[in-house]
Amino acid sequence: MTLLQNIRGHRSKLKNLNCLDINSDLSYIISNVEGKELYIENEFHKAKGFRKLHIEVAEFSNGLKILHCVFFPDPKYDIPIFGIDLVKVNDLVSAAIVDLSPSSKNQNLKYDKLLSLFDRSVFKSIRDIPKWGDIFSKNVFFASLKNECEKNSFCKIVDYYLSVLIKLSQNTSPEDDYEIIEERINYQKYYCNQQMKNEKTSLVLLKYFDKKWVDEYIKKVLFDF
Repeated sequence: MTLLQNIRGHRSKLKNLNCLDINSDLSYIISNVEGKELYIENEFHKAKGFRKLHIEVAEFSNGLKILHCVFFPDPKYDIPIFGIDLVKVNDLVSAAIVDLSPSSKNQNLKYDKLLSLFDRSVFKSIRDIPKWGDIFSKNVFFASLKNECEKNSFCKIVDYYLSVLIKLSQNTSPEDDYEIIEERINYQKYYCNQQMKNEKTSLVLLKYFDKKWVDEYIKKVLFDF
């Protein structure tokens, strides 16, 4: 099973899973211009406990492939933010990151111990978290993947993190404490703002689109609130 199939499989286990209505121009973005060929596919869903489940698959003319995924929780629920990015150039995975990030500053990270139990000794090229990455948990995983063994092990980590997330969502009920909900809303805004500081995202897209389009895509598709 591929990484993408695994993510979709876990998504299908969520209760009340439905597609989100979005501009059809953003679902499939294709260019056949010579030297600037690209294919971007976006999937948008919502479910019980989640306001937005976004999966993006992108392929660019220079051999660059990207898998991007963020599951944003509904602020009424005490559920972490699931995020994964996989960047591949030809057969080299230069960046692979996955995390169950806190959805508020005061979130009770009851799943912390579960995540810390995962063996990461197989990975030889662990990468440093960027300066804007204070939004991630202490169990964020970020590395370059050098061989098939490391790629398979990363897929197992993603599968495990998603299993924890799904179980948490199934055992969590909505809350009606306005202050807690407001704090989660503000933290998701902060999460999105920090993610938008990752200049690598815009630099890739600016090779194919103008700045206005790129800014709107990042703010309205990738990290909207």
